[in-house]
Amino acid sequence: GKRGLQSEVAKLVASSDPLARIQPERPYAELWMGAHPRGDAVIRDNRIPQKTLGQWIADNPGCLGAKVKDAFQGRLPFLFKVLSVNTALSIQAHPNKELAVKLHAQFPEHYPDDNHKPEMAIALTPFEGLCGFRPVEEIVSFLHTVPELQALIGEVAAEQLERSRSDDPRGVSAALRVCFTRLMKSEKKFFVDQLNMLVKRISQEAAEGKDTSGSNGDLLLRLHSQYPGDIGCFTIYFLNLVRLEPGEAMFLGANEPHAYLHGDCVECMACSDNTVRAGLTPKFIDVLTLCEMLNYTPAPSSSKIFLATQSQLDPNVYLYDPPVPDFAIMRIEIPSSIKLYLVSAVDSASILLVIQGTATGTSTAAASEMTLRRGSVLFISANESISLHLSSPDGMLLFRACCLL
Repeated sequence: GKRGLQSEVAKLVASSDPLARIQPERPYAELWMGAHPRGDAVIRDNRIPQKTLGQWIADNPGCLGAKVKDAFQGRLPFLFKVLSVNTALSIQAHPNKELAVKLHAQFPEHYPDDNHKPEMAIALTPFEGLCGFRPVEEIVSFLHTVPELQALIGEVAAEQLERSRSDDPRGVSAALRVCFTRLMKSEKKFFVDQLNMLVKRISQEAAEGKDTSGSNGDLLLRLHSQYPGDIGCFTIYFLNLVRLEPGEAMFLGANEPHAYLHGDCVECMACSDNTVRAGLTPKFIDVLTLCEMLNYTPAPSSSKIFLATQSQLDPNVYLYDPPVPDFAIMRIEIPSSIKLYLVSAVDSASILLVIQGTATGTSTAAASEMTLRRGSVLFISANESISLHLSSPDGMLLFRACCLL
């Protein structure tokens, strides 16, 4: 996470809670908003007897909305987060439902629930991540310019990948799987030697002012400085580097390899904490499971950017509606010209996060007015609306997570 008030997470917490003490040297990486047992949100309203959101939903299941309540057994189906990424987060993928059930049964200490975890990240600041396998031509080109990579994969597998380009897509995926698995399972001492050789060579070329982009040099040196000797450094030659501008998103379905590298984002996912990791991390690594489960379909990085659609009912709302039932996100941009805005009712519980601006909120459900400011988080029951009286001169930016069945 980013340290102190460089972190968007810390800034949001500090501005919403005057008593929060942000320590300048401490990293602040994740803000969780939801009812996952590992991070059940605390209710700040002392008039409410329940202490956490999970307890409140259990006592008031109707708040989810009838369809959501039935479809997800009375539980909030999504987890909403803000992430501030300073050093890369592990090379990972999330299991589908079937695999999640199996992993949780076998290794509950590493896989804490039995749910799948599709997720979406929306950039708050310029954001970088690795996502999905690159087009094969790009990988083959790296195999030619990065001999250390070729050494780890071996000539046979590399040739098979080159030949597969004219094949049917299944042949391509099979060849990719072999190459990536060879890389991830290479012997520790061997890959550390190859990585050191590569880093030394690129550092020399960079010092001489040469262009190292053919070897993805800048990113390699940055990741190696964060995780020296980590196999994850080589995955940059297999995975797309995706750059998002604020408001742009990436959606990560089951089995999609990814790693967040840098920046701040809001993130929404199915209510799960299941992650299969294979590099750039001190945490538990499960290379075999990861290599088995991944989706080996290559695609260009531009195809990884998920676009929001502007709502026809309300031009201030942009909807990110991924191809899963568990969650959707609305970005609500209220211009400074609007002083009274209605956050409309939806047929689902939702969580509202204020990123910019201040307002006084009133609703039929709340007994009193609420002051909303940067970092405020509201839980809104199904079919409830909120009126906002804006008090900031420059409008508001809100994100709202919900479930649109």
